Amino acid sequence: MGPPGSGKGTQARLLCDGLGWYHLATGELFREHLRRDTPLGRLAEQHMSRGEYVPDDVTVGMVRETLAGIAPERRIVFDGFPRTVDQARALDGLLRDRGRRVGHVVLIDVPREELLKRLAARTRTDDTPQVVSRRLEVYETQTRPVIEHYERAASVQKVNGIGAVPEIGQRLREAVGG
Repeated sequence: MGPPGSGKGTQARLLCDGLGWYHLATGELFREHLRRDTPLGRLAEQHMSRGEYVPDDVTVGMVRETLAGIAPERRIVFDGFPRTVDQARALDGLLRDRGRRVGHVVLIDVPREELLKRLAARTRTDDTPQVVSRRLEVYETQTRPVIEHYERAASVQKVNGIGAVPEIGQRLREAVGG
């Protein structure tokens, strides 16, 4: 977990590539639907273009569908999910139904000033200054409570998100025992 610009997508991909785990990135799922011009993609785009989260029921449905295709013994790194407490509760239930559970919650910790600098350097179409500001506000109000949810249910480990990509990756591997 981490705010927009913390490097969670980059680190999740590297972690999964290095350990053979499944990378479940909801942002990629949304963008794939958008590229294919599906009704779900159009719905997601309406929210994403305003810096808002895609509605929980849509996101959870997509995750449920994706989980059904992952072998039970394969470890999963969730990237961009859960983003709300309701999504966290839904994920807990989806995993429980499959005999799974959340094993580690890692928070990539990056100061706001660094996040703004990183986000200003990106070139994604959904990273305009207004959308970036809104996404950080939404993260604070909707996703911070998810961290609190997992602090009550499991151990949340903070990892320093400042430094070279390999350094941060090493910190993450140590946090998850990989």
